[in-house]
Formats: sequence, C-alpha cells, structure tokens
Amino acid sequence: MTDTYPIKRKPVPRGIAHTGPVILAYGFRPFFLAAGIWAILAVGLWIAALVTGLPIGGVYGGSAWHAHEMLFGYTSAALAGFLLTAIPNWTGRLPVSGRPLAMLVAVWMAGRVAMIYPDALGLHWAVVIDAAFLPLLLAICLREVVAGKKWRDLKVLAAVLALALANIGYHALTLMNGDHGMANRLAVSAYVMLIAIIGGRVVPSFTRNWLAKRHVLSLPAPYQRFDTVALLAGLVALAAWLVAPYHWMTSVPCLIAGLLHAVRLGRWKSWQTAEERLVLVLHLAYGCLPLGFLAIAAVPFGFIDPAAALHVFTVGAIGLMTLAIMSRATRGHTGLALSASTTTAISYGLLLAAAVLRPLAGFLPSQYTLLISISGLSWIAAFVLFLTEYAPVLLLRRKPRPESS
Repeated sequence: MTDTYPIKRKPVPRGIAHTGPVILAYGFRPFFLAAGIWAILAVGLWIAALVTGLPIGGVYGGSAWHAHEMLFGYTSAALAGFLLTAIPNWTGRLPVSGRPLAMLVAVWMAGRVAMIYPDALGLHWAVVIDAAFLPLLLAICLREVVAGKKWRDLKVLAAVLALALANIGYHALTLMNGDHGMANRLAVSAYVMLIAIIGGRVVPSFTRNWLAKRHVLSLPAPYQRFDTVALLAGLVALAAWLVAPYHWMTSVPCLIAGLLHAVRLGRWKSWQTAEERLVLVLHLAYGCLPLGFLAIAAVPFGFIDPAAALHVFTVGAIGLMTLAIMSRATRGHTGLALSASTTTAISYGLLLAAAVLRPLAGFLPSQYTLLISISGLSWIAAFVLFLTEYAPVLLLRRKPRPESS
C-alpha cells in the first residue's frame, strides 16, 4: 500500500524499556510461549475428555470449554503477542515490557486456570477473571494507537473489541443456559477479519521482499480498490453467517467473499513461494479463508457439516496463520535467519494435516472420534516442535545489536 507509512520512523529499540529477564522484554516472548504451551495442554485435555470422559470445563461442558479455550485462550495469547510487538512498530512508541507485561500475562493465565473447572471457584468469579483479559489488552493497545496517532489501525482494534464482546457474550449465554453458537461465530469472524486485514499487509509484503531478493520481476500486486472490495465482501458474509448460519441466503455473500479472497490470494503470486516454507505457509493459511467461506456457503444445502465448515476457519486459517506468524516473528525479532528450519517446516506440515483431518471427520461419522483424535495429536505435535525450537529462543536469546561503525 502506498500510504501505509507516510511518516518514516526509526525502528523501536528492542527491550529498551526493560533490562531484566529477557522473557519480559517484549510482548511476543511470554505470549507466544504461553500460546504454544496452552495449544498443547488444551487440546490434550480435550482429547482426553473425548476418549476417557474426563470432566473438563465444569458447567460449560467439555465441547463448549474446548471451543472457548481455542478462541479465547490459545488464540487470544497469540494475538496479544502479535499486537504488543506490531503496535510499537506502527506507532514508533516503546513496547509494553517488564512488570506491566508480566501483569497482563498473569491475567491471561488466571483465566485459563479459572476455566479448567469454573465450578470450583464459583461460576461468577470465573467469568469475571476470564473476561478481564481482552478488555485490558484492548485498553493497552488503544492507548498506544491513540498516542501514536495511527488512526488507520483502529479497525484492527475494532476486531479486538468484537472478541472481548464475544467472550462476555459467551459467558452470559452460559449463565442464562443459552446457546454459545453466536458468540463463537462472532469470535471466529473477528479473527477472520484480522487475518484478512493484517494478512493483507504482511503476506504480500513478506512475499515481495523474498521475491525481490531473488530478482524475481513478477511481484505481488499492491493494495488496491479490489482489496477493499474483498474485505467488505468478507465482512458482509461474516455478518450474514453470524445471524443466519443455516439460511440459504447466507450462501450468496459467502460464495462471493470466497471467490474474491481466492482471487486476492492469487494476486500475491503464491505459486512462486514454494522454495521458502516461511513464506509459503502464509499463503496456505490465507488460502483457508476462501475455503472457509465456500464451506460455510455449502452448509445450508447439506454438503458439509456446520462443525466441519467452522474448523476450516479455526484450524486452517486461524491455527496455521498464528503458528506461521509466531515462528516468523520470533525469528525476526531475535536475529534468527528468516528461513524455515526443518523443524519449523515439519510443524507447518503437521498443522496442515490437522486442518485437513478435522473437517474430514464430518464426512466420515463412523471414523469421527478417530479422525478427531489424529487431528488433535497432529496439532499437539506441531506445537511440541514449535516449543522445542522456539522456547529456548523466547526465554533466553536477545536480538544481537548491530555493530557500530
């Protein structure tokens, strides 16, 4: 986009506001580590609940707890790590670090503990504890964006507001014995729009940089009016899905959005990125957006199960994109080479397998539990590899300072 950064700013010095433990020097460090750990524990507990009947989530029930912890536990940690790292670069302000960062992480962790078995703590207390994190994250990010006068980034924070409201709505529906479906769809919709907006920046940008270094002349198309149309079409489709997920009329905007986002992805020269997995995975993750829209369009006609369609978004687009961004950002912000190692590439492959197997379970009811379990184990394995490679980096490695000339 030609008007993305009209004012040139100096890069934010990494960790300048904090000289203590490196884990608290920058937002991506504790939150990406927490996201990786919780991705393993939450899905492991869910598989145990499926196979053995392990009681989890108390009054919420195992299925609702699983949905909540994937949307408001794992993904909210990944989102926090990204925003607390990206916003300083957008605004030119210092990052949140040290004690304030530790307190924010503690609020997120308290929510995870409270939600494992909320009945023990008392449902109302569990709700208050869990619902505190996203509004607090929103307040911190809003302060930084307003102070930096980066008004164009308020639309990103609108999605965070939607997530906070979705989480509160989720709990309110539980207290009223209602259906969590709308709250879950609102949360998924917010993440999908974040991927469409932010992915629309980083995917073509990283692709352009990588191709330019290899002197490739055919580069991704810059942001144009077509991209705005695709974003608006996606917003309309998600709004229709939110209020009428099973009505045939919802299929029309979802079909249009799916086709537009597929064309948008094609404009970014995806086929030229196969050589570098760190770039290719961004295209694969974004590719799950049009697939998700098309899957939702097929639901009212009985071509695909609603849960299967939902997981094209959640495991495919959200899961794969968060893993891709966490691994890339960790490498970039700690001085590692911007190239996927073998371990990183395998983790991408495992998560891609999970994204395929989870929707497939809806088509094979006789193998449902088996496919769900294999998909979950693939997810777990992907994040075990992520932690194996990146936990030591997040905990200990500082970005080398450039040598002064």
